[in-house]
Amino acid sequence: MDQTLGALGSSGFGLGLLLIGLGLVSVLGWRRWVRQQRYQPLRSLPSPPQHWLLGHIPLLVTAVKNRLFFQLLLDWSTELGPKYVYWVGYPVLVLSQPRVIDNAIVQGTRDGSLVRTGQSQRSWNDLMGPIMIGQEGADWQWRRKAWNPEFTSSGINHYLALVDQACNQVITKLQATQPGEPVPVDPLFVELTMRMIATLVLGIPLDPSQPSPEGPALDIEPTYNTMLVLTYRFLRVAVGEKTWRKYLPTQSAKEYWAARHHLESFLLPRIDLALQLRDGDPAAVEKTSPLFQQSMLVKIAAKEPRYNRANLLPEIVEMLIAGTDTTAHTLSFAVGELALNPQVFKQAQATVDRVFQPQDTITLASLKELSYLQGVIKETLRLYSVASGTTSMEVTQAIVVDGLEVPAGTRLFWSMLAAGRDPDTYPQPQEFLPDRWLAGDRNTPAPPMIDFGSGPHRCLGEHLAMLESTLMLAQLLRHFTWELVNGRSSLENLKQNLLIYPVDGMPVYFQRRPIA
Repeated sequence: MDQTLGALGSSGFGLGLLLIGLGLVSVLGWRRWVRQQRYQPLRSLPSPPQHWLLGHIPLLVTAVKNRLFFQLLLDWSTELGPKYVYWVGYPVLVLSQPRVIDNAIVQGTRDGSLVRTGQSQRSWNDLMGPIMIGQEGADWQWRRKAWNPEFTSSGINHYLALVDQACNQVITKLQATQPGEPVPVDPLFVELTMRMIATLVLGIPLDPSQPSPEGPALDIEPTYNTMLVLTYRFLRVAVGEKTWRKYLPTQSAKEYWAARHHLESFLLPRIDLALQLRDGDPAAVEKTSPLFQQSMLVKIAAKEPRYNRANLLPEIVEMLIAGTDTTAHTLSFAVGELALNPQVFKQAQATVDRVFQPQDTITLASLKELSYLQGVIKETLRLYSVASGTTSMEVTQAIVVDGLEVPAGTRLFWSMLAAGRDPDTYPQPQEFLPDRWLAGDRNTPAPPMIDFGSGPHRCLGEHLAMLESTLMLAQLLRHFTWELVNGRSSLENLKQNLLIYPVDGMPVYFQRRPIA
C-alpha cells in the first residue's frame, strides 16, 4: 500500500513539474509570438547574420572587446545600406543618413516619442554617479539650465586669451624638439584639452609650474588613464555587461575602483571648497585663488542649490571626459588629413598667414576670417566622428522614420562614420573637401552637421571644441609645415575606447617656418 501511494505521489509530483514546464514554455512562446508581431514591420529590413539564440550579442561583445565597435557598425552599414536592424533581445534600428538621423532625433525628442534608452542611462550613471547625459526630463533640465550659460558662444569667447595661451604652450613644446624627431601629436592634444577644461571648470592654472592651492596638481597621464578606464567600462555596460560586475574580484573591477579613487582624491577637495564658498565660509575665500573663485565649478555650485558633494563629483568627471578626448582626437585627425592633402594645407596656411599679418595674433574679430579652418575641422568630424556610438534612443510610441513604421520598444541607433560617408549628402564622400562647409546660399545650402548631436541634447561643449580646434590649427599652420611618419596608416589604424582614436598617436615630422 505504502509503495503504491509513494508511486502515485512520485508520478503526481512529476506530472506537476511537467505541467509547470509546459506552462513556462507556453508563456515564453506566447511572449515571443507577441514580440514578433510587435516588431513585424522591422522584419523586412536587412540584418547581419546572427546567432540562433543570442542574436547579435556575441558579435557586439567581440567588437567592443577588440575596441572596434564603430568599425562593426560602419561595415554593416556599408554592406546592408542606410537602414538595417540588429537584434539583442529587442531590435536596434541603425540609421546612416544624416538628414534622416537629424529629423528623427529632433522630432522624437520634441514630441516625446524618443528618449534615451534605460541601458544608455544606466551606463552613463554607473561611471561615478548620476550625470547630466544620463538623465531625462526634469532631472536633465535643471542640470542643463545650470551649465548652458557657461558654454554659449559668447560665454566661451571670453576665454579666447586662455585658449590661445594653451595653444602657445603646445607650440613652445614643438619648437623645443630636435629637427627630424617624430612627435606623436595625439598625446600633446590630450594635454592641451585636459589642461584647458581643468582651467575653465576647476580653476587650475594652465601653466603646470604655477601652484593650485585648492587640491592636488593635475597629473595628465594618470588622470587620462583613469578616464580611459571609465569610458571603456561605459561601452562594455552599454552593450550588455552587468553593472554588478564591478564588485567581482577581477582585473577590470580593480582598475575601475582605482580610477574612481584617483578622481575622488583629485576632485573632492575642490568640490568641498566650492560648496564652502557657496555657504559664505570666509576661511574658504582665504584658501582659494581668484582663478578658482571664477571657475565654472564655483559658479555652478553657487547658482544651483540642488548640486551637492555627491552629484557634483560625477558631473565634473563628465565635464573632464567630454572636454578632453573629443577635441584632442579630432585635432589629430585634422593634422593627418592636412598632411595628406597638399592643396588643402596650402590654402589653410595662406588663410592663417593673412589673418595673422596685421597684428601677429588672433582676435575675436579676426577669428571670423578663419572659416576655412572651421571647414577643415567639420570635414574632419565628418570622416572621423570621434564620438560615434556613444548614445542611443528608445521609441516610446510608434513613429515613422523615413517612411518606415517603427514600433514602440525599438531602439534607435546610428553609425556616424557611415552617415559622414553618405554620397547623397556629401558628394565625393571619400575626398577631404573643407569647401563643402563654407557658407552656402539658398541654392546651395551647407550640408547637415550632426557630429555635435541634434535636438535639445546637442553637445554642450560645441563652441569650446570649435574654438580650441580653430586656434590650435591656426598656431600650427603659422609656425610649421609637417608630414606624417606613418603615412595614411595613421588615419586607418583606429580603435575605440569610448571615442575613436589613432592607435599610433599620429606621429608627425614638423619643420619650422620662418615668420616675417
